[in-house]
Amino acid sequence: MKLVLQKLGYVVLMLCIISLISFGAIHLAPNSFFASGELNPNITPEALEQLKHVYGLDQSLPAQFFAWFKAMLQLDFGISFASGKAVRDEILERLPITLLMNVVSLIFVFILALYWGIKSAMKQSSLYDKSIKQFALISYAMPSFYLSLLLVIVFSVQWKFFPISGLHSQGINGNSMIYILDMAWHLVLPIFVMVFGGLGSLILYVRSLTLNILKSDYIFFAKSRGIEGRALLTHFILPNLSPPIVTILGLSLPGLIGGSVILESIFAINGMGLLFYQSALSRDYPVIMGILIISSFLTLFGNMIADLILTKLNPHFKRRG
Repeated sequence: MKLVLQKLGYVVLMLCIISLISFGAIHLAPNSFFASGELNPNITPEALEQLKHVYGLDQSLPAQFFAWFKAMLQLDFGISFASGKAVRDEILERLPITLLMNVVSLIFVFILALYWGIKSAMKQSSLYDKSIKQFALISYAMPSFYLSLLLVIVFSVQWKFFPISGLHSQGINGNSMIYILDMAWHLVLPIFVMVFGGLGSLILYVRSLTLNILKSDYIFFAKSRGIEGRALLTHFILPNLSPPIVTILGLSLPGLIGGSVILESIFAINGMGLLFYQSALSRDYPVIMGILIISSFLTLFGNMIADLILTKLNPHFKRRG
């Protein structure tokens, strides 16, 4: 319990520091959301000052920060400059589809990477191992935008097998099974691109870790006792492979809501990545800060959960902590 409280205190402290630095960096950046209005001769200076007063931008930076931080503690990130909606509503509107895509792709990536990476290491220098390494290198080097456009041209334009873009076909509404299946059919290509792009580095990482484990003394003695195959994998390889995999899973939490600007633009999916990109272009400070704080919290929270799990898996890690 003491360790949990220490970790929570660290998360709160780091979140305060990150919010202060992010707030200062964003507001000190050149130009602002009202820059275009200042150049518009049809907008009077009085109207601009009234808008800045409404959004609290006529106050000093410290006053703006403390007002925003107090509201942020209540999960109120303010009002979007661009849409006039509450930032919380903007994020909640875009979050489900991004979360769905990233969770599904993350599950596939880790399952496939673990399976292929471990099997490749256990069959080192074989044809299977060489094939997996080539596949991993192609996956690592393939630009996601190129693969996305290629898949759209082949499977959507030429063969007309998958939809070109969007989440739903025209005329399909509601929450029926047809509606869900139609959305799943629209998400096949973008999720495939996400899985393919995430496999390469993780396969090579898992393979490298497994090779190091297979070279260890305890594996040598286990094999000398006749332990092979599934028993060797279950009792020796996976337990020693789990700490770094848990760490990577913890660090993957922020990516669940990050989205991808390129994929969401190509497939016309209104997710978090596109929202952040559009907000950055328009200097929509409340939306940018809302997404940054949520991502920072998930990063810190993921590290905390990974550390707590590692203390259960490895007593030595607990003593070092």
